[in-house]
Amino acid sequence: MQRALKSLVDFIAALFLLVVTVPLMAGLALSIWIKLGRPVLFRQTRIGKNEKPFTLFKFRSMRNSRDKEGKLLDDAQRLTPFGKALRASSLDELPELFNILKGEMSFIGPRPLLPEYLPFYDEVQKKRHRVRPGLTGLAQVHGRNALNWEEKLAFDVAYVERWSLWLDLTIAWATLGSVLSRRGIHAEGEATMSRFDDYVRAKHKETNVMSLNKGL
Repeated sequence: MQRALKSLVDFIAALFLLVVTVPLMAGLALSIWIKLGRPVLFRQTRIGKNEKPFTLFKFRSMRNSRDKEGKLLDDAQRLTPFGKALRASSLDELPELFNILKGEMSFIGPRPLLPEYLPFYDEVQKKRHRVRPGLTGLAQVHGRNALNWEEKLAFDVAYVERWSLWLDLTIAWATLGSVLSRRGIHAEGEATMSRFDDYVRAKHKETNVMSLNKGL
């Protein structure tokens, strides 16, 4: 019953917000087209409930600048002051309302991550895919990108294990404070957030070095 009510509230709220934010989204789209060019929308494959992939929609906040070999430059080089402001306000997330209407996402849940991260989750961390991903979640109101990956995924799992409508309401209220304060927008030393696969590889390398040192 609670799950069905959550889905109904997601659909009605997403539809309402889409209607009332049409002028805002039109203005943002025009600003992005002027400042960053086309495309206005950023589309990327993410992993949803039961590890099913879907296409995530966001407003684009970075240039498509590439190096001499045709590879995209890192986030810090492509993120403009306009893009930083867009991310800080969380307005770049508005197109995800379409993902909620399609039933691919919820307002509250673990943030959807990249498909290439799947082989790197441990068995506990995989629990995050038992629910639909969300616009915001427990990790987002406890530090967002200021958390390291282990902390962030632990909050995701805690959300799945403790889920209730009351918890969703608590997270929704806390999200307002996080957005207004703009806490945890960037990871330390990063323009956005480090990659999970890089984090796991670095941890494994660190563990192997420690093991080697103990054996000497």
